[in-house]
Amino acid sequence: MAKKVVASLQKGEGKNFAKVIRAIKSDKTGAYTFKEEMVTLDKIQETLAKN
Repeated sequence: MAKKVVASLQKGEGKNFAKVIRAIKSDKTGAYTFKEEMVTLDKIQETLAKN
């Protein structure tokens, strides 16, 4: 299964995506959680600007 995913990301259409990982601090506990998103290269700055 993993080989299929890797193979599809190496094709032309998969190269326009980036994985964005953001650390979000919880107001309740103070612990950090991480949110991962796959976004297109032209939407990276918009994604990082979100709270």
